[in-house]
Amino acid sequence: MRKITAHLPAELIEKAQAKTGAGVTETLRRSLEEMLRRDAYRQLRALRGKVNFDDFDLDDLRKDRTFDERGNVIGRG
Repeated sequence: MRKITAHLPAELIEKAQAKTGAGVTETLRRSLEEMLRRDAYRQLRALRGKVNFDDFDLDDLRKDRTFDERGNVIGRG
């Protein structure tokens, strides 16, 4: 955890807090996480069409996992 001081426009913080319904710290945390998520998604989109999955056998990759009735991974090994 890191404590910081930031000078931000009050209106910006107020609008963001109204959107999240949370306090300043939680609003800023959510905003930073969202920024990182969007950047990661942008990087993945940049790879679209550039990764060849033909050499992978999904059944072989799934051998070390157990799944529930919906197909969600519930364990390894």
